[in-house]
Amino acid sequence: MGVKLDKIFDSFDEKSIFKDKSILQTNHNPNEILHRDEQIKQVASILAPVLRGEKTSNLFLYGKTGTGKTLSINYVKEELLKRAEKMEGLNLQIKYLNCKLKKVSDTEYRILAELIKKLGGEVPATGLPTEAVYSRFIELIDSEKQLLVLILDEIDQTVKKISSDFLYNLTRLNSELSKTQICVVGISNNLTFLEELDPRVRSSLSEEEIVFPPYNALQLQDILNKRSFSAFQKNVIEEGVIAKCAAFAAREHGDARRALDLLRVAGELSERSCSKKIFLKHIDEANNKIERDKILDIIRTEPKQFQFVLYSIIQLSEKSKESIFTGDVYNLYREVCEKNKCEVLTQRRISDIIQEFDMLGIINVRVISKGRGGRMREIRLAISKDIIKKAKGIIEGVLDYK
Repeated sequence: MGVKLDKIFDSFDEKSIFKDKSILQTNHNPNEILHRDEQIKQVASILAPVLRGEKTSNLFLYGKTGTGKTLSINYVKEELLKRAEKMEGLNLQIKYLNCKLKKVSDTEYRILAELIKKLGGEVPATGLPTEAVYSRFIELIDSEKQLLVLILDEIDQTVKKISSDFLYNLTRLNSELSKTQICVVGISNNLTFLEELDPRVRSSLSEEEIVFPPYNALQLQDILNKRSFSAFQKNVIEEGVIAKCAAFAAREHGDARRALDLLRVAGELSERSCSKKIFLKHIDEANNKIERDKILDIIRTEPKQFQFVLYSIIQLSEKSKESIFTGDVYNLYREVCEKNKCEVLTQRRISDIIQEFDMLGIINVRVISKGRGGRMREIRLAISKDIIKKAKGIIEGVLDYK
């Protein structure tokens, strides 16, 4: 075994096809953001009044995953802070928080605790009434005259998990502050996010909106060419690889993250196979691997109720070769909830969750007409046995019911 491992390690000791792999990571901030000039100018124009010490309108950025929303707002944030440092008497704070992070978006308490931490304060992770955490937040930010811009990324995840009351409370805080003013920048992958909010919350936001369109295949090629020049050694990418990466990602709603992930994973797979170049076949292999990982990541991060529904579908599929219908899933789902002492959602809500799984490609749903008996939805798993096994293991890790 030692000899076999030595061969693997020796191959990785040799010159890598990568020059700097971090350039292809999603958390890399490039010096130049391609094909987003118009959106960056709009963001800058809306937020520029903070440099005069004025509170700006709340701002919402929309667009599918990987359309440059976070990159653009962080670029403007850094430029504003650079300018603010040179200005006397201006106290500007801009804080970014990704609301999708685990143990952040679960409760209003946790979001506030994380914001307090970013502002240099501290509260216990649990144990205080939410009102007490709000008081601590107000006390911390209102201790001196300042403008506070809160950038809340994936804000729709917070509203989905707790409620829109958090947004309402946050925007109403300005009326309780004597020295500080708060402006909220929300980032959402859901284009109808604001429309789904309580009208009372919508009116309190008085928002500006900017939509980030998906990148097309040519724009994605530009982004990949620029990044790959610094990420890889010379002449390691076969002709057509960049175009194929861009085509795959353009098909996935113009997602630049997807394109960069594909190229990076293709490079890793190429190295593992001891190839000196990235070939077209490595893109296909990378695409299959990312699909598997994406599905498992979705299953891992979804709320328990989603996991319970999927677990019920998996269990029914294993027990019966016959068709599975929504009613069967709901009955088993109720059992799982009761054994785990969790709230049981309505059948209509479970139907919505099943529809979401269909859209994600985890299951296939087919409507069958039963004549006078009405219409029924037949459910079939659309993922491989390997993924089913791993998904089941992930869900059983949080279940009392096995």
